[in-house]
Amino acid sequence: MEPKAVFVAWRSGGPSTGHWGPVGRLDMTSAGTFRFLYTRGARTLEGFEPFPGMPLLDEVYESVKLFPLFANRLLAKSRPEYEAYLRWGGFAPTLPPDPIALLAVMEGRRATDSVEVFPCPTAGQDGMFECTFFLHGIRWTTPQAQEWVGQSTGGEQLDLQPDNANEAAPKAVGVWTRTSSPLRIGYVPRYLARDIRRLDDASSLRAIDLRIYQVNADAPLQQRLLCRFRTKWPTGFEPCTGEEFEPIPDASALAVS
Repeated sequence: MEPKAVFVAWRSGGPSTGHWGPVGRLDMTSAGTFRFLYTRGARTLEGFEPFPGMPLLDEVYESVKLFPLFANRLLAKSRPEYEAYLRWGGFAPTLPPDPIALLAVMEGRRATDSVEVFPCPTAGQDGMFECTFFLHGIRWTTPQAQEWVGQSTGGEQLDLQPDNANEAAPKAVGVWTRTSSPLRIGYVPRYLARDIRRLDDASSLRAIDLRIYQVNADAPLQQRLLCRFRTKWPTGFEPCTGEEFEPIPDASALAVS
């Protein structure tokens, strides 16, 4: 099921010194219109300022077109590499997804700012927790790890391990190869790290089926490995919870219709 809403996160400071957290939510309604609102993280994340064209934290913004803040984070259809771009995200060029689904996988990250878009995982019809994401942090691994990534053909099973010594991201979860001499080849995205740690408390990271779903040899490094994990959805488990995810406007008018 394609997501109809994504959260918007913002990072203050540099990659190794700043704070990261959700500040907004972007919805797509059944009528095909777009809606953006701020979450309480926008009031608590140090240094955050409202986005251009969206100055009021308690306002609900609506548009028949995708807001420029997000449209500019997707590759233009006129670009010659657009079909490859869709393929990198696991989409068929003949059946392009809606903008929300595309943002959910491609994350909308740009080198020129500190904004990131991410989905909130939902339980599948089979009751499983399933999510697809690009492996983060490949550039910060060892030459041996990057060599392994370059030789990957897809389908390899991987392991997860909390990285409690990571000062830049205290809740980081590393991704390791299942080889005789395991290599850390990257990290899960920040938006998943906290919930994956909670899943570990509920069961075990070993119970997660994590593997390389797709290798994009022609893609930038941040979109090189598309990974997918599945695990049993624990009873009562709710991802993306906490005050920073709660909408600032009156929640009674915000159901995704």
